[in-house]
Amino acid sequence: MRHAYFVGQITVKNEEMWARYRSQVPATLAPWHAELMFRGKQPHVQLNASPHLDIVVIRFPSLLEAEGWHNSDAYRALIPLRQEAADVVGTIYEA
Repeated sequence: MRHAYFVGQITVKNEEMWARYRSQVPATLAPWHAELMFRGKQPHVQLNASPHLDIVVIRFPSLLEAEGWHNSDAYRALIPLRQEAADVVGTIYEA
């Protein structure tokens, strides 16, 4: 079975709200057996500039779990807070 990775490219608009959102996400990941791989900031551009300076990568056991998490009631309840706190481009990859 192939893993799935959620990659979020992020521009934070409100640090306080973003911290609140980030503190609530882990509880939504646990039922889907997800693992936070890393969070990072883009210190400088190597090839092409991304308009988003922050990134998060979350690994799931499979595409089914990744999609299940993203469509879950628990995660969807956080979307309004996320939208106020940051601009996020989220993509799921299989590897």
